[in-house]
Amino acid sequence: MIEAENLKKEYHSGPVVTPVLEGVSFTVKQGEFVAIVGISGSGKSTLLNIIGLLDTSTSGNYLIDGKRVNDLRQDEMAHIRNQKIGFVFQRYNLLPRTSVLENVILPTLYNPRMGRKEAEQKAKELLEKLGLLHRLNNRPNELSGGESQRVAVARALINNPSLILADEPTGNLGYKNTKPIMDIFQKLSREGNTILLVTHSQEIASYASRILHLREGKIKRETPSVS
Repeated sequence: MIEAENLKKEYHSGPVVTPVLEGVSFTVKQGEFVAIVGISGSGKSTLLNIIGLLDTSTSGNYLIDGKRVNDLRQDEMAHIRNQKIGFVFQRYNLLPRTSVLENVILPTLYNPRMGRKEAEQKAKELLEKLGLLHRLNNRPNELSGGESQRVAVARALINNPSLILADEPTGNLGYKNTKPIMDIFQKLSREGNTILLVTHSQEIASYASRILHLREGKIKRETPSVS
């Protein structure tokens, strides 16, 4: 599903060139749960943004579902982001003045194949599945950190994406709320969802079926999970 070949990313500030990714290559098959683990500054969030079509590489090839990203128009990339990719961020990125229900259905506003009634029904099913149906009309400031992240997971799933990208999804959570979130990702993986997660924590990475170790902009090694 994902094919990355010799991806490089560098930033320019006048004559100063700062390399972030220095030749990253890996693949992710449909239905895999893969973690990319690395310390702060290793390039893992930059890599995830490139995979999620939120950023572009300086050089190298990236294919998603067999389509070379460099050949896609902006509108085609926007379509893939909305229809094929679900994002879960560390800081939840929930709209503070809207209800849980409205936050979850937000991505469907750009989905011409899903009307309002169907979106609300799907959102309620997801929230029930995640144990949050009773929070339907609450606002984000009325939720715990773990509840907020579960809302973010529901939002990521609303358009039935073929790929879920998670950027430090438990970074703001204590242990009590971390395990339930990671259990959800494992359950989604068993149901056939493809998940790519980046984290600085080896413990969080162990929930995945395969771990890529990123250091200094390169994947240094790959290990199977021991969980």
